[in-house]
Amino acid sequence: MKRLMSMREALEEPSIFGGILPGESWANWRTLLIGALGEPLTAEERAVFTSLTGREREPSEPVDELCAIIGRRGGKTRALSVAASYFAVLVDHEEVRAPGQRLLLPIMAQGTREAGEAFGYLRGVFTEVPRFAAHVDHMTSDTIELDVGVDIQVRPASYRTSRGFTAVAVIADEVAFWRIEGSANPDREILDAVRPTLATTGGPLLILSSPYAKKGELYATYRRHYGPDGDPRVLVAKAPTLTMNTSPRVAREVARAMERDPVAARTEYGAEFREGVSDYISPETLDACTQAGVKEVPPDRWTTYHAFVDPAGGSGQDGMTLAIAHRGPDGVGMLDAVREVSPPFSPESVTIQFAELLKAYRVSSVQGDRYAGEWPRERFREHGITYVLADKSRSEIYQALVPALNSRRVRLLDVPKLRSQLASLERTANPGGRDSIDHPKGHHDDVANAAAGALIRCAGAGGAGLMDLYDDSEASQEADRRLDRWFINQGRGF
Repeated sequence: MKRLMSMREALEEPSIFGGILPGESWANWRTLLIGALGEPLTAEERAVFTSLTGREREPSEPVDELCAIIGRRGGKTRALSVAASYFAVLVDHEEVRAPGQRLLLPIMAQGTREAGEAFGYLRGVFTEVPRFAAHVDHMTSDTIELDVGVDIQVRPASYRTSRGFTAVAVIADEVAFWRIEGSANPDREILDAVRPTLATTGGPLLILSSPYAKKGELYATYRRHYGPDGDPRVLVAKAPTLTMNTSPRVAREVARAMERDPVAARTEYGAEFREGVSDYISPETLDACTQAGVKEVPPDRWTTYHAFVDPAGGSGQDGMTLAIAHRGPDGVGMLDAVREVSPPFSPESVTIQFAELLKAYRVSSVQGDRYAGEWPRERFREHGITYVLADKSRSEIYQALVPALNSRRVRLLDVPKLRSQLASLERTANPGGRDSIDHPKGHHDDVANAAAGALIRCAGAGGAGLMDLYDDSEASQEADRRLDRWFINQGRGF
């Protein structure tokens, strides 16, 4: 790594970063960036550095990773965008760049929209700062192409898109909230995939996030590397918002947030990992319970099946889902089929589709929650299926499934969305001692809910046997008789 200018010089020069991170309000960020580059600090700066990192001295050489766990509105995106700009232009990569090769500086977040703020700061640097603007060859809504052979590009955080390139630096934005479909542990997988892309240039992995729960790669990195016993090449800084941003306006915002919800504010602005929030189930347990490569099991005429539906109106964010399962050998719950229809859709049309699938598995009644009042019962009844109201809430269904998962008494289908949703569920300890289980804010669990509901009906989870869950109501018996007649009329009597 051949640096054309020190980080301190760049931060002090008004025509470079002096106007981007100016004054006392950004002093702590300047100290952290200078120290992370292995540049000497003054005694006063070293005291600040110690308060942020738990380490007595700055490293003697640039770190491989800088993880900034800073409260919301603490300036982390702006500051680390400056660091990324530094590695794009003020470091000479010609010695390691092959002829014609384009190096990459990816900005990775849960989605391209979430990465927009960091890209916006970088766009500002390469538009407003003459030294950097002079290097721009072409700029689009998600890419800045530089004449030094570096492309700055917004990329959604993905295991597949984190490979096959050489990077000068990587920005990983809000890692605590990375929840990617199809992966049980996306943050670890993606960061492990992106680290080798930096080996050639020696550039840094810049992880920035406000904290959330005591789980995931952000918390693991904090536990492993914060303080004097951490890897010298991995620097973790942790600070509340007002330590890094002393703006009076932000101070008022934090004060209002503390008044509204002190628990949430301590996480968002105080940079404290939230107590009482943990993973629902481990990835290892999901692996052990999943039938690798099995997407669906066709119906067997001698098997009794049970089903659970998670209705939806068709115009919102939630899909309408159905799962079918049966009780296998030794009381093991076997998931056989999962269906999801994403919005927009016609609830009537989806009900017809689901009813046909239920009949194919000789299921006469389906269980579901009390969503939307009477309409699910009416619609399924019209198509020969009895809709039975579940006696457990969504959280209680997940609670009941835990012992069956941990004892390997269920067999899941190899459906990426099912695995992802189960893996993303969170257990929250409530003051009364009863945990609640739900999906994270902004995410969904429709597929997981239907699968868990179907398995609970037949797996004996939570101590309930199959006969304990058997519905012998007159309505259910009449539905069975109607279903028998339907099969006979189809020439498939049994």
